Amino acid sequence: MGEEIATHSFTRADFDRYHARLVRETALLGEWLGRGRFPPCRPVGGYEVETCLVDARGRPAPVNDRFLARVGREDIVPELARFNVEINTPPRLLEGQALRRMEDDLRETWKHCSAVAREIDAEMLMIGILPTLTEDDLTLANMSRQERYRALNEQVFRLRHGRPIALDIEGEEHLRTRHRDVMLESAATSFQIHVQVSPGRAAHLYNLAVVLSAPMVAVSANSPYLFGRDLWDETRIPLFEQSVEVADGRRAAARVTLGRDYVHGSLIECFEENVQDYAVLLPVLKDEAPDRFVHVRLHNGTIWRWNRPLVGFDAEGRPHLRIEHRVVPAGPSIADTIANAALFFGLIEGLRGREPPLYAAIPFADARANFYAAARHGLRAEVSWAGGRKAPLRALLREELLPRAREGLAALGLAAADIEDYLGVIEARLATGRNGAAWQRAFVACHGRDMQALTLAYLERQRSGAPVHEWAL
Repeated sequence: MGEEIATHSFTRADFDRYHARLVRETALLGEWLGRGRFPPCRPVGGYEVETCLVDARGRPAPVNDRFLARVGREDIVPELARFNVEINTPPRLLEGQALRRMEDDLRETWKHCSAVAREIDAEMLMIGILPTLTEDDLTLANMSRQERYRALNEQVFRLRHGRPIALDIEGEEHLRTRHRDVMLESAATSFQIHVQVSPGRAAHLYNLAVVLSAPMVAVSANSPYLFGRDLWDETRIPLFEQSVEVADGRRAAARVTLGRDYVHGSLIECFEENVQDYAVLLPVLKDEAPDRFVHVRLHNGTIWRWNRPLVGFDAEGRPHLRIEHRVVPAGPSIADTIANAALFFGLIEGLRGREPPLYAAIPFADARANFYAAARHGLRAEVSWAGGRKAPLRALLREELLPRAREGLAALGLAAADIEDYLGVIEARLATGRNGAAWQRAFVACHGRDMQALTLAYLERQRSGAPVHEWAL
């Protein structure tokens, strides 16, 4: 989805030709997965960070075109809104000091980006939802200049027959509004964690990622406010789900979803579902061989599963499979960001050998209910866990999942000191009960509901580099 396209205008013939290629490539992908054409791999991790550009008042600064022209790096790209950019960092083999190097990569890039932003009177900010954002900021005038975003907007509203998007989120307070473009999506900024997986374990690890979505969103929640309303701990979840809802009459209308069930045999099930249940949004035809799966990959990029399977190719042209874990918000600090990644990498590895598999002991309906309970209530949530028991999520993380993550990171061969440092951040967050959402609400409780003051205080503490559990009010 991040690749630019040449046009935003399409004909019926474009859709028909694209669909034919999509069907052909999906069948070929199924053959590849069935015949072992994807080689086994060692665990590799990476991530993307969506960030905000803000002005001196902490308000969104729609200047990403000027920023990107100055920053001059292919790994820093535009997002939907002109006040957002995305930072990509190189994937790393999960061994030794990989976590420390991930932090070094992000700190170096962040330092460079912050310096460039200040040259145009802006600041970089990592947060799930920018508290100062207003509905008036979410207009097509603030959409990034790329054709793919214009096309996305047009195709979503074509399938909606021009009906406005109705946003309805009931949390601590209630927000209802209607919007006539896809710019609501740009209010949500994420930290997307990638893990490369061997084909024989891909379905197993995908299902684990689904189960882990609840604890991951709870421990990292950082989005309590939208348009001045106090909603969910991670309001980004219902916001994103509702902001590109198509409801085109197909069986799986939700393009942002946890899914309808676990994968039962192979990740091809997700790609077959893409063909069967999701209308094509961007029928951009490419003159490439079917075994590059370009049409499969573009279509998959317009379906935003919270855990999204990806097909990619390395620099030598070898294919690989990745799982993109999308439930975590951006921020609050660089240290928190890498700690969140470490927790996910550790849990995936620490639980992959569990028998029976964790997802076999937690029905999908419970995993789904857990996810939304965690997004709504964060570390205060109660979930249904293995053995049919109800468990406070904070205690479950502290007593069961954090030790598993330590075991998993150690099994990967990551440096012991780094394991303690990054999982120590998670441990302290659990001990204090303070993730980003809790800090934001505590600040408002102390200083009143001044979204500018909240944003500027958040920015000041983010600059300090300290993890959020150490932030003063």
